Amino acid sequence: MRTTLSTLAAAVAAATFSVSALATPITTDVIAVVDESGSMGGEHAWLSGMISGLDAGLITRAAGDPVSAQYGLVGFGGSSSHGTTGHQHNVGGGQFGTATEFGTATSGLTLGGYSEDGYSGINTALNYNLRGNAATNIILVTDEDRDVEQAGLNYSNILSALQNQDALLNAVLNISVSCGDGRTALGVSDDGAGGLTGYTATLNGGFTSCTGATVVSGFGTTVNDYVNLALASGGAAWDLNQLRAGGQTAASFTAAFIDIKVEEIVTQQVPEPAGLGLLGLGLAGLGFMRKRKDA
Repeated sequence: MRTTLSTLAAAVAAATFSVSALATPITTDVIAVVDESGSMGGEHAWLSGMISGLDAGLITRAAGDPVSAQYGLVGFGGSSSHGTTGHQHNVGGGQFGTATEFGTATSGLTLGGYSEDGYSGINTALNYNLRGNAATNIILVTDEDRDVEQAGLNYSNILSALQNQDALLNAVLNISVSCGDGRTALGVSDDGAGGLTGYTATLNGGFTSCTGATVVSGFGTTVNDYVNLALASGGAAWDLNQLRAGGQTAASFTAAFIDIKVEEIVTQQVPEPAGLGLLGLGLAGLGFMRKRKDA
C-alpha cells in the first residue's frame, strides 16, 4: 500500500510541476482595420504608438510568462488605384509582424480614399492566417458609417464570422457616449448585466469607469453598423472625437483603450493547462487509496 501511495504522491508532484511548466502564455493575433480616407491622418499616426503600448502592456500583464503577440494591418476605403475594399498591408513582409514592424507598416496607409465599408475590412482580417490558440482581436478605426456596402456582407454574417473565430471587435468611431451621470465617456463595453460600463478621462491622463453608460449618437448608421457589432462580439466601442481632442483627453483615451484591450486578450485565453488534469487525477487517486487504507 505504501508503495502505491508513494507512486501516486510522485504523480501528483509531477503534475504540480507540469502546471508550473505549462503556464499558459499570452498568445494573440491583433489586426487593425483602418479607414484610408482623407480625414484619418491623425488616427494613422496614433495606431503606431498605440500598438507599441499594447505590446508593452501585454508583456507587463504576463509578469514573466511567455507572450506571443503578432500584429496585422488591413486598409479599406482607399483610392481606386490603392484599393477601396479591404486589403492587406504587409507587416514585416507578410500578414503579421512585431509591434515595431506594424509601426513601420502604417506609413503605407493612404489618405486619398472615400466610399468606406468597414465590413469589407473586417472580412479581410478574419480571412488572415489566424492561429488556433490565439486570442483574436480586430480593431476597427473609422469616422464614417458604411456609406458604400460591399455585396454579400451584412451585420449577421460579419457577426457570425467574428463569433466563429472567437474574435473580439473594438471599434473606434465617430460617436458620442455618456455615463449614467451625464459625464462624457471615452468608450463603452458590456457590463455583463445587460447594461454598459463607460470609461471617463481624468485630469492626469488616466481614466475611471462609470455605470449606466449609453451611446448617445453616431455618424449616419454607425451605431447600427459598428457599435452594436462590437458589443455583440464582446468588445467595446470608442469615441474617436475624444482621441481627436488631444492633450490629456487623448492620453486618457489611449490609456483606457490599451488597458481594456489587455484585459480582453487575457480573458479570452483561459485554457486549462494539461498538467491540471493530471493533478486532479492524482489527488483523486490519493483520496481513493486513503479511503482504502482507512477501511
